[in-house]
Amino acid sequence: MNELPDTSRKFAEPTPWWIAPSRSGLGRTITLRSALLIALVVGVIAGTFGAASSGSLFGRSVNLVKSTAAIERPAGSVAEIAQRVLPSVVSIETRSSDGGSSGSGFVIDSSGYILTNNHVIDSAAISGGQIKVRLSTGNSYTARVIGRDGSYDLAVLKITAPNLKALQFGDSDAVAVGDSVIAIGSPLGLSGTVTLGIISAKNRAVTAGEREEENSFINALQTDAAINPGNSGGPLVDSTGAVIGVNSAIATLGSSFGPRTGSIGLGFAIPINQARKTADQLIKTGKATYPVMGISVDMNFSGTGAMIAKTAGAIIPGGPASLAGMKSGDVITEIEGRVITSPEELIVAIRSHSVGEEIEITYLRSGVSKSVRLTLAASD
Repeated sequence: MNELPDTSRKFAEPTPWWIAPSRSGLGRTITLRSALLIALVVGVIAGTFGAASSGSLFGRSVNLVKSTAAIERPAGSVAEIAQRVLPSVVSIETRSSDGGSSGSGFVIDSSGYILTNNHVIDSAAISGGQIKVRLSTGNSYTARVIGRDGSYDLAVLKITAPNLKALQFGDSDAVAVGDSVIAIGSPLGLSGTVTLGIISAKNRAVTAGEREEENSFINALQTDAAINPGNSGGPLVDSTGAVIGVNSAIATLGSSFGPRTGSIGLGFAIPINQARKTADQLIKTGKATYPVMGISVDMNFSGTGAMIAKTAGAIIPGGPASLAGMKSGDVITEIEGRVITSPEELIVAIRSHSVGEEIEITYLRSGVSKSVRLTLAASD
């Protein structure tokens, strides 16, 4: 098994260099002068077009022309995509002995299955609390938990409601850095909020969790689309309106900047290819399995890579690593050509693959690089 450290869902960062200290006077003067210049230009334009309208403007008789032309929004525009996607996005509210929480989700099957983050509903699920799903129509329904998994931070809910429309799944493996994306959800309870951004990076090793026993490990898509508390569980869609990720976590500034908990342009989403696979397992069996090498890693290793712990039982007898001849102290440096720099990155890299899949492992033993192929097993 893989032993993992306790982490937080939000990531504290050092003071960034790109935020300049505030300066009074100069900036304010420039802003005011610019505003005045814009106001004058607008005034001139309004006067020019006003000559063709009716009414009294500055003591002159003018004719105000009212536009009757319909606004045309081409297919593939943000507005057109939002119009198609919004009916399938839901708001989620929970009540439990610990209080309440809110988040987002989206319909994945017209029979009533809804995908969201586990951390949105876990308190209610554990305590037997209430989970409500509110559709874009405003109608609210009580949901039951079909299955949830803390390691992937995913949960599937079920409601009974008519005329549900499922979102189309995209291919998160085909996403490229720089692709335009749209995040939709209910940040701070504001349902139907749409924000635009790009894919900033792929394969970000993100570790998050509010309870040590339910840490999640995400091989995340990074985006600068604004994601805030309440967006969790909502869809990240591509330029066709297909879902490519489940919005899950954000990075935040350190305490030196005060209590800032909103978006700073560093949001993370679970790739939909992984989410779809996990959702299918949750619907069929109520639980999810994930691939493992059958090892424990040394979380205190200070070198580059992930070292198999030098403790008894670090390699499970008969497990994939054992059968491949790996030993305690081996330092894993690559998986299928992906460079491994930390134990956390090893975990998310392994979990981006499938149970039964054969992968190539590159590792160091006594300073000598070796490679081996092994078949991933299922977690217990």
